This record gives sequence, structure tokens and C-alpha cells, in this order.
Amino acid sequence: MDHRMMKTLIVDDEPIARRVLRQELEAVPGVVIVGEAENGRQALQQISELQPDLVFLDLKMPVMGGFEVVRKLGRGGHLPIVVIVTAFDQHAIEAFETGAVDYLLKPVGEERLRNAVERARKLHENPLEIANNVANITAAALPDKSVSGRKIVGKDAGEYFLLDADEILAFQAEGELVWIVTAKQRFLATQTLHVIEDHLKEQQFRRVHRNAIVNVNHVRKMSALSSQRWLVTLSNSLQVVVSKRQAHNIRGILRW
Repeated sequence: MDHRMMKTLIVDDEPIARRVLRQELEAVPGVVIVGEAENGRQALQQISELQPDLVFLDLKMPVMGGFEVVRKLGRGGHLPIVVIVTAFDQHAIEAFETGAVDYLLKPVGEERLRNAVERARKLHENPLEIANNVANITAAALPDKSVSGRKIVGKDAGEYFLLDADEILAFQAEGELVWIVTAKQRFLATQTLHVIEDHLKEQQFRRVHRNAIVNVNHVRKMSALSSQRWLVTLSNSLQVVVSKRQAHNIRGILRW
């Protein structure tokens, strides 16, 4: 069995819960407890300072809850594997049952805990899957499926970043590569344009060309090139040609 050392942080506002989880984790080979935090604010500080591989994160905490902690991760800093711990959150449980996110119900069973650690070990050497893990948690926090809180995984210089959907101006395909365009820079997407379109098919994003999806909230000017073709100018001055096939998406924007 793989017993690679996993630096672990426990985050829970209840001292007894932290103590019990610590005792159970200390019995798991390869787990080293590097710290504890009693609220989300402390958790973010310790994640930055201690750079744990694995974080057991309670959802319901004062000052800052678990979901808010996850939303604040991924801006170029250390990105750990996150396992959610909850006494009972029916919405979270329903979302996590898909298997995309690992979660533990209190009181945590020994076998379930060991399975969570083993799953974390498998993710440990795959930074893309770690980023996807955190992005999936933020998606699970959205009961209304709104796009505004979603995270999009982008890559730059070998690091993975979690981007807010609202800050993305456009997605552009260049051959087999797909670029995520923000106001300040571009990131390499980790999914195809088709998958991205399906993931973000709410009104905020519109397909305007077979090679482009734009965030309509960042459209600043639209110029008619012909009766069926448009030139869209985004808030960063990027210009995107709208194909005849996708012209109806732009006409829909004009009716807003």
C-alpha cells in the first residue's frame, strides 16, 4: 500500500471534533498532522504558511465557513487536496454523491477516513485533478446552479489557477488549444470549447464562433460587418468576429 507522507491540516470550530479526527488520522500510516485551525480565516493563513497536502475542512464554522475557504483558494497560491467534513448538510451531500468531491459525515468512520486518505494520495501527484477537486467543491456550493460562483481551471507556466467565471472575458480556440482570456492575461484551458460551452450554458456566456465563446457582460461594442456578421469588442478591447451561424446569439444580446 502507498504510504507517501501526507502533510495534513484539520479545520473545525469544535475542539472535540478536531481532537477525535487527529487521533483517528494519527493511526493512518503516512499522515502527518501539521496544524489545526478553528475557523476559515485561520485555515487560509495556515494553508499559506504550512502548505499542507491535504485539508480536512468543516463546512459550518464561524468567521468563515468551509465553502468560502475553498472559493478563496486557487489564486496562484498553494492548492491542497480538500476533503469536506460535515455533520449534516443535505445539499452538500447530494452534490458530493456524484463522486467528484470527497466528503466525510460526522462522526467519521475509520474505514471511510482511510479511503479518503488513499484517494488523496492518488490525487497528490496530479495538480490538474487537485484543481478540479477544488473547482468541484465550489460548484457543489451553488444550489441554484448560477454561473457567478463557478470556478474555471486555467494553466499558466506550469501552475493551475481557479478563475471566477465573472472575470473571464472569452474562451478562444487556436487549433487544439483553448485559451481563457481575462482582463490582464491568458490562461490555457484544461477542457475543449465544447465541454466549456456545455458547462457554462447560462445566459452570461454565448458561443459567437466555432472558435470563440464570449462573456456578454464584457461586451462593450458591437459593429455590423454585414446583415449577418458582427464584430464584438470586449472590455479589454479584444475584438471577436461573430460567424453567420452564431449571429442569432448576438441578436439575442441586442434585445436585452
